[in-house]
Amino acid sequence: MNKLQIINHNGQRVLTTAQLAESLGTVTKLISKNFERNENRYAEGKHFYALKGDELRSFKASRQNDVSPNVNVIYLWTEKGAWMHAKSLGTDHAWDAYEMLIDDYYSVKSDIYTHLSQELQAIFLLDKRTQAFESRVEKLENNTTIDYGQQNDLQMLANKSIVSLLGGKDSPAYLDKTIRGETYSALWKDFKGYFNTNSYKNTLVKDFDKARAYVHDWRPHGKLLRDIEQANAQMSMEAQLI
Repeated sequence: MNKLQIINHNGQRVLTTAQLAESLGTVTKLISKNFERNENRYAEGKHFYALKGDELRSFKASRQNDVSPNVNVIYLWTEKGAWMHAKSLGTDHAWDAYEMLIDDYYSVKSDIYTHLSQELQAIFLLDKRTQAFESRVEKLENNTTIDYGQQNDLQMLANKSIVSLLGGKDSPAYLDKTIRGETYSALWKDFKGYFNTNSYKNTLVKDFDKARAYVHDWRPHGKLLRDIEQANAQMSMEAQLI
């Protein structure tokens, strides 16, 4: 990351879109698109400042940063704004770069808190670190799949459910290999469609409890359900004839 030209606005350090894009390892066009797609999530004065009119002319005149004379609005991104963009990008590089910005650029803005007690300054710093930590946890939850033990748990739960749905291990439906196989196939086909995954083994950790509930509550339907009922009904009729 190149040495950033320092820009201060409203008592805090900010970055232009170009500076932020370079820092996070992307291009200004992607930063702008992320903002346009999620504009309702950004709050002016909290995540960014939009300079227009006299403010923009004053900013250009100060020569704090090279600015095209043709632009009619400039966005300046605060630390919280940078965090939102790092979250949207979601790459390891973006998160590493964001942490560097906190340590090497935005952290210096803490001088605006110098009038506060050390205890309050510590609270602000802790809040900042907590946000970064929570974003890391959220990223892991959204990308980490279940481990072997959890995979095995889902498989055992599926076995138990299917035995019950087919009427027990001694039922004609369960003893019929075709029906039993079709039931397993139907369960996992529906499961993969519901959780948008190519295998139950790739279920996300954050969806594990929901996955267990889905397997437990799943029921066969259509032709498969009729085949199960007919197979077990046949046994019932034969028992009545004895």
